[in-house]
Formats: sequence, C-alpha cells, structure tokens
Amino acid sequence: MAACYENALNAYVRGSGCPVAAGTSVYDAGKAAGLKVHYFKRSELLPRVRVVLGFLQGIAFGSLLDVGSGRGAFLWPFLEAFPDKEVHVVDLLERRVALHRAVAAGGAFNLHVHEGDVRVLDLPDGSIDVVTMLEVLEHIPDAAGAVRNAVRIARRHVVVTVPSKPDDNPEHIHLFTKESLGELFRSAGFSKLNFGAVPGHLFMVASC
Repeated sequence: MAACYENALNAYVRGSGCPVAAGTSVYDAGKAAGLKVHYFKRSELLPRVRVVLGFLQGIAFGSLLDVGSGRGAFLWPFLEAFPDKEVHVVDLLERRVALHRAVAAGGAFNLHVHEGDVRVLDLPDGSIDVVTMLEVLEHIPDAAGAVRNAVRIARRHVVVTVPSKPDDNPEHIHLFTKESLGELFRSAGFSKLNFGAVPGHLFMVASC
C-alpha cells in the first residue's frame, strides 16, 4: 500500500461504505471502488503547510476552523498531528464536502463539516480558537467579507497563506501584498499581525 495518512484514509473508506475484503489493503479496496484514495497519499509537506503546523505546535488551542479544505493538503496532516482537537471545515464545493463528510462519518468524530460560503458561516462569535485560510483569499471576490466573518468567529488567531507572485491561474483574482493583506485584517478588528517567510507565498498570523 502507498504511504498514506492511514487514520483519515481508513475513516474515508469506512464512511464511504466500501467493504474491505480479507487480505486486501484499505487503499486498494477504496481504489477499486473508485474512491479518491490518492488524496490521502503521504508526501513531503508543502512548505506553507509545514510552517502553519509549526506555528500551531507552538501555541495552546482546542479548536480550529479550516476554510476551503479542498483535497486535504493541510487537513490530513493536521488531523494526524492534532488528533484530539475539535476541527471544523467549510468548503463551497459539494464534492469536497462529500469527501470530508465521509471521513467524519467513518470515525473522525472530532471533524465537523460545513458546506457553503465562509462569509455567511454562522458559527458563534469567538467560538473557534484558530481559523486557517490557506490559499483561499486569492479566490474569493469579496475577500473583505470573508475576513470579517473569519475574525468574528476566531477567538485568538487567523492564519493565512496567499501567493506573493503573479501566476497564470485564472482562479486567482487577487494578488496581495503585506500591506493590502494586513489592511483587510486591521479593518476587521485584528490588529496584531505577524508575517513569516514561505517561498512564493505570504504567511501571516493575525491576532486580536
């Protein structure tokens, strides 16, 4: 079997209702059933994911909201590193939501899945210790609205990564600088801003 985030993979396959025959690996059974098991392959962490996990390992927190979790490039390593944390995820895409819900149904009972737009996510004020928005804001037309609601929900920190250089991705509709990214968060009420270095990206922690 390919090296995988095994707990998340096992939960995904179970939650998808896929039987695993004796002598067959979970990965192979899921692959044969047409499941997206390749999303759970373990590879070298992206630099931005490594930096965010390093930040989280240095603070005390009990809950996290990940905005735009997608295929799980951050979510699966996070669940492995912090198996006891309460985790919320929100995504617009139905197929991504279905992926996350299968993992939750298959045994990741600390994973709470929301489908929709982060701008209208109705979690209570200050209910989540840390909100992560990794490679998300450059995609959102109303980035200011997304930031305002993330700041409202966050009790302590919002962690952000965005591209720092122009690229040819047509879905990237914003290119932020430190100044423009910081102003979004200052306007939303989080004035303590700390920037870090990630090749090709801005990494920022905004705090109340």
